[in-house]
Amino acid sequence: MGYIEDLRKIIGHRCISLTGSVVIITDKEGRILLQKRTHPKGKWGLPGGLMELEESTEETARREVREETSLEVGELSLFGVYSGKDYLCTGESGDRWYVVIVVYTCEDFSGEAIISDGESERLEWFLPEDIPAELAKTHKPIIDDWRNKTSR
Repeated sequence: MGYIEDLRKIIGHRCISLTGSVVIITDKEGRILLQKRTHPKGKWGLPGGLMELEESTEETARREVREETSLEVGELSLFGVYSGKDYLCTGESGDRWYVVIVVYTCEDFSGEAIISDGESERLEWFLPEDIPAELAKTHKPIIDDWRNKTSR
């Protein structure tokens, strides 16, 4: 059992603050890798997840990408940190938390993008202009910022 599950046993359903990492992975064609997530159901988002105890945000990013996509990421560059009132999440259990998302970019990766856990329905590469509108609410501002920076 992970840190968050252990924490929930102690505090129940109280709203808390958690830290997570996501990675904007792009290929040589300038496409971004998105996952169609199982939660929120049917929404597209970036590979990533919540930090475990003793992890750095970079270690979290690497672990989550490996778990969700089977890819090994190389050099990570800090893109930004996203937080605030718009980053309230609600889990399937009804648990609520505010998330602080540390965002990295990566163009250096190895392997083939393959679903390797139960958190993804699909993995797909998108050109910036073809990104689906059905984005996870906490990932939409990140993807919009990335798209604005790449269109310059």
